[in-house]
Amino acid sequence: MTKSRVLLVDDNEDLREVYQVGLERRGFEVVTASSVKEALSRITSEGFDVLLSDLHMPDAGDGMTVVSAMRHAHPKAVTIVLSGYPAMQEAMSAILLQADEVVVKPVGVAAITELIQKKLADPASRRSLTTESVATILERDLDATIQNWIALVGQNEELTCIPLSYKERTAHLPKLLQDLIRRLRCPPAIKALESIAAREHGDLRRKQGYTAPMVVEESRMLQVSVFATLQNNLRCVDFSRVLLDVMTIADEVDSQLKQAMLSYVGTMSARPEG
Repeated sequence: MTKSRVLLVDDNEDLREVYQVGLERRGFEVVTASSVKEALSRITSEGFDVLLSDLHMPDAGDGMTVVSAMRHAHPKAVTIVLSGYPAMQEAMSAILLQADEVVVKPVGVAAITELIQKKLADPASRRSLTTESVATILERDLDATIQNWIALVGQNEELTCIPLSYKERTAHLPKLLQDLIRRLRCPPAIKALESIAAREHGDLRRKQGYTAPMVVEESRMLQVSVFATLQNNLRCVDFSRVLLDVMTIADEVDSQLKQAMLSYVGTMSARPEG
């Protein structure tokens, strides 16, 4: 009979030894990893039936990174996360929807074995992997992103000193966000393209009386609002691409700002002297 393979990830050597010996005595084949890097290497090169990982390793998000990688590489594997903070169990369960179970330490080998065997025996009890791309999330929550942005603007005395209607203040945002979504759906090697919306925005803001620093501040708030939308969708975001997408977002928003400022400054320099 083939033994179920367990990947045990924990930076605590003593705990790794206890769990490894205990699980092997109970019929499992156990492979250990002491770091995220080692765990990811194992996940991409070997097959596993079970992941047993500490959530709180040296760096923030370590456990989440390992769980996400396992769920994408081996979607049928049982994923169990160990947390040392009882008060955070409910919150972690909500965040780590890709994990099958979040268990609070200390927990004995017998209890862990029983849980693993139960999960392996009942595949229907495992959570299905339902994730969305960053582009899909931003497209779905476009209105929420704009509302977050307008709320930030409303708290800024410098920006609100210029009286504009809601439409005048936000008309550029759907187009800029659509350009961003389009960029996210392009291959990673694709560089930022010309944004007509950004250039039109720079020209319009000059006509409305904005200063250059005000245009820059608006762009900063847009990036903050985009990241807030992602934060609100941690339950469904595809973590396998999120770091690359975050870099793309920053690059695209910066490119849009550059194009807006070129239009803003270019239009000013083209004005006839009076």
